[in-house]
Formats: sequence, structure tokens, C-alpha cells
Amino acid sequence: MRVLVTGAGGNIGRAVVGHLLECGDSVVGLSLEPADLPVSRLVVGSAGDPAVVADALGDGVDAVVHLAARPSPDHGTPLEVFGDNTRATFVVLDEAARRGVRHLAFAGSYAMFGTAFSPHGAHPPYYPLDERAPLQVADPYALSKQVDEATGEMIARRYGAAVVSLRFPYTVGWDQLRRMAARVRADPAVTAQDSWSYLHVDDAAVAARLAVTVPGEGFHAVLLAAPETLAPWPTEELIRRYHPDTPIREPIPGRNTPIDTSAATKLLGFHPTRHLEMQG
Repeated sequence: MRVLVTGAGGNIGRAVVGHLLECGDSVVGLSLEPADLPVSRLVVGSAGDPAVVADALGDGVDAVVHLAARPSPDHGTPLEVFGDNTRATFVVLDEAARRGVRHLAFAGSYAMFGTAFSPHGAHPPYYPLDERAPLQVADPYALSKQVDEATGEMIARRYGAAVVSLRFPYTVGWDQLRRMAARVRADPAVTAQDSWSYLHVDDAAVAARLAVTVPGEGFHAVLLAAPETLAPWPTEELIRRYHPDTPIREPIPGRNTPIDTSAATKLLGFHPTRHLEMQG
């Protein structure tokens, strides 16, 4: 495939570029800043600028992985976070789909549920948490991800495309995962609002490529997570301590993640293989 990756110079973007190249694909990168990337072509500019995106799509691509975004409500004013994220997603998906690209994936987020950055200490409605859980959006980042998914659904319906929102949890490499795991051992409350979930960035890259090979058309949102949590204690004990009013609908054995990732397995055939235990 020839794939356009926006946010190519970012944390997940670099991993996606690397994985696509390993799979023999050709990659066009779009980055807000100049970046040293092994892509066939790099376009520098904003993913929210239609002219920049049109330039990046100009040589023709088969698929798009859209990752360019402000990654939290702290990365700018509320208007910048919400406005830049939603504009970029609309511009990238619409410009691509109007040019005939029918395989589109973008970075959704676990934060869309509203608990990760809640100013009110919101708790998940139930566990295991799945894509059908009601939203409790109270911050501009979560709202931007909610709107991004509405945009993806519209694009799929309007153009007959396959569009996948990859709802990433805390997604980084080994060094950052080890540091966060150490913080969680010292204080499990640190990632309680994230349900102690994580994903290695290289597994995220695998999921992204699988997402742009989904056949047919339609919009799909899938939750991703490593099979176990960042915490060294049984998951149900953590839930009872930090989310005492959240019902546990099905048993969650041992340190298993309380995130239901079966939709990603069914749609993408995705199975994360990089676990913290591998690194000791």
C-alpha cells in the first residue's frame, strides 16, 4: 500500500511509519514540524489546512492513518484543543475520501469516555468497559474525540469508506511504560482514571495497519489495550478500592485489563504481543 500518515513525527506516528515500511508499504508523512523520517515524501504543515493535506494526498494514496492531534486538554487552550483536533480530523478524512481513498483510520482515545481528564472524578459506568459504555464528557479533549468519531461515521456513510477509530489507552514505549508502572506501584491512584490500561506503541502501529485493511465499508470504533494492567495487584481489588460504585458485570481474573478488547480482535484480528513482563 501507499499510506499517508499524519502526525508522522509523533510518538505513535513514528512507530506506524516504521511498521508500514517493515511490511513493504510506501509512506507519505505529514508533520507539523520538520522531522527526520524514512518516508518517501514528507509534507510539513498543519493537518487542519486543506491545501497542505491536498498536497500530501497529491501523489495518490491507498489509505490514511490520521494521528495528528493535540494529545490532551493541557496542550493548548480549550478552543485550541477542541478546534484543532476536530478540524484536522474533518479535513484529513474528507479530503482523502473525496479523492477516492476508502481505507481510513484515526487515533481515537480511551479518554473519550470522559473519565481520564474529568474535573469531577468521574468513574466508569461498568466493567469490563466496552465501546457501548455511555460517555461522561466534561473536557475539550474528550469532546474532540467524540466529535472525531461522529465525523468518521459521516465520512463512512457519505463516501462508502471503511473508517476505524482506534481508541488508544496510555500508549508509549518500554522506558515510559516502566516508569509509569513504577509510579503505579507507589500509588495505584495515578492511573485509576485510565483503568490502569496501557498499550505499547509498537502494538499500536500493528493495529493501525490492520485498521486500514478492513474490507467493505462502514464506521467502526475499537478499544485497544495490553491484556494486563500496569498495576501489580488483582484488577478487581483495584476497582473495588478506586471505583467502588462501578459494577463488575463479568469476572476479571488476576491482573487482566478491565477493558473489553474483543471488538478489536474480531474486526482487526489484533492481538497485542508486547507486555511489560517481557521487560522484567
